[in-house]
Amino acid sequence: MNKLPLMHIVLFLLTFASTLTVGALHQGADIMADPRLIIKGLPFSLTLLGILLVHEFSHYFMSRKHGVDSSLPYFIPAPTLFGTLGAFITMRSRITTRNALMDIGSSGPIAGFLASVIAAVVGLIYSDVRAVSSSGETIILGDSLLFFLLTKLVIGQVPEGSDVYLHPVAFAGWIGFFVTSLNLIPVGQLDGGHIAYAILGERHRVISRLLIGLLLILGVFLFAGWAVWAILLFFLGSKHPPILYPEIPLDPVRKVVGLIAFIVFIFTFIPVPVFIQ
Repeated sequence: MNKLPLMHIVLFLLTFASTLTVGALHQGADIMADPRLIIKGLPFSLTLLGILLVHEFSHYFMSRKHGVDSSLPYFIPAPTLFGTLGAFITMRSRITTRNALMDIGSSGPIAGFLASVIAAVVGLIYSDVRAVSSSGETIILGDSLLFFLLTKLVIGQVPEGSDVYLHPVAFAGWIGFFVTSLNLIPVGQLDGGHIAYAILGERHRVISRLLIGLLLILGVFLFAGWAVWAILLFFLGSKHPPILYPEIPLDPVRKVVGLIAFIVFIFTFIPVPVFIQ
């Protein structure tokens, strides 16, 4: 086996281990006292990794379809609230047309979004409604518009003084929505940046810079994490690399796909993803 596939496999296994550990800890398992309890993290880990795999391999296969040399997914293990910082692929050759760029950029978030919807609905069915504990500080997850609507649809009205305690599968679905919205921000070479560039061409760079500034403002007044994301995007670059044949126009079907991706972004965006209460 050559080094490149080995790197992908090792990173995936490390991410499996980190998400499995985080999933078990979220379930209250004392894995230091009894390491066998780590299996309690399986529902969370397998669901989240499944969503990320669907997202990244949609990019990968669409890249292959359009003749773009792309890597297999790189997973990023991390000891965070989620156990991972996501995954990505790298494209080693230039994209040919706006249509190819739209297909590659939109396929991942739309496929990952659909997988997240399934996870969220199934997980919400098995989630609990409990009285909110008044002792100590609690980490609260913010709601996207879609997750709020799905909660109302599946669980119904939550009584005053109570809250929904998410099943691990639902939590993975929530993360899937969050990852989708992050990727659909139309900046630089994010998925949203690919989509915006396919529609706007070089005009995308103006929007990219404006949105980095807007994220900084949101970071100051709403959620500090947006400022961190803005700084990271600034250093990654707001400019999108040119395509080979920019004169070939985007066809009407791809324009509709771009609109669908924008609607998905609106419905999955979480102004304040996490706060302490």
